[in-house]
Amino acid sequence: MDDQTDAARAAAPRLTRESIVASALDLIDRDGLNGLSMRNLGKELRVEAMSLYRYVNGREDLLEGVVELLMSGLTDALSEATGDQWQRFLQVTAHEVRRIAVEHPKAFPLIATRHPAAPWLRPPLRSIDVVEIFLATLIGFGFTDDQAVGAYRSFSSFLLGNLLLESAVRGAETSPADEPLDEGGADVPQGDGSMSLAGSPHVLRLRGMLSENHAEDEFEESLEALLDRLDRQLSQ
Repeated sequence: MDDQTDAARAAAPRLTRESIVASALDLIDRDGLNGLSMRNLGKELRVEAMSLYRYVNGREDLLEGVVELLMSGLTDALSEATGDQWQRFLQVTAHEVRRIAVEHPKAFPLIATRHPAAPWLRPPLRSIDVVEIFLATLIGFGFTDDQAVGAYRSFSSFLLGNLLLESAVRGAETSPADEPLDEGGADVPQGDGSMSLAGSPHVLRLRGMLSENHAEDEFEESLEALLDRLDRQLSQ
C-alpha cells in the first residue's frame, strides 16, 4: 500500500498557481466553462480538490487567473508593435485578440464577462496594461485624448461583436454559464476597482472619459457607417 501511495504521489504533477491556471484553461478548451469546477480540475491534476486552495481562492479566482493568462500574450505582442505606424499597431491588436478567440473559443467569452480590476473599462481590452499601451501608442502617433478614447471605444465594440460571434461558431457556450458555489468555502475575491492606476498614467488621466457610456451613439454611428458602405457598393 505504501508503495502504491508513493507511486501515486510521484505521478501527480507539482502544483503551482501557474500550472493550475494553465490546466484550468486546458479543461475549458476541452469541456467548456460549465465543465470547470474545482473537483473536475482536481481530477484532471490527479489531486484532491482541497489541495488546490493553497494556490487559488476557488473557482472565481481561478477564472480571473485564466483571463490574466489569456491577456498576457496580448500585452507582450502590443508592446512589441508600439514602434510601428498606428495602422499597423491596430492591425496587430485586432489579430492578436482574434488569435485568442480562435485558439481558445470556449474561454474567450471570459474576457468579455469577467469582473475586471477596473469595471469601467470595456471588454475585450479592459486589461489596464493593454489599455495603457493602446492609449499611449495612439497618443504618441498624434491622436488627441478624444480621438484615442474614441478609437478605443469603437475598436472594442468591433472586436467584441465579431469575435464573440466567431467564438460561438467555434463552440463557445452562448447561454449563461452555471456558477456553482466555490467548493471549499473559499472567499470570492472582491477586488473590483481596487487596482492601482499609478503605473498607467494615460488610463488614470482619461478615466473619466473611459467611464462614459455612449453606447446608443456608437450603435447609430456604426449602423450609419455600415449603410454608407453598402450604399457605395451598390452604386459602383
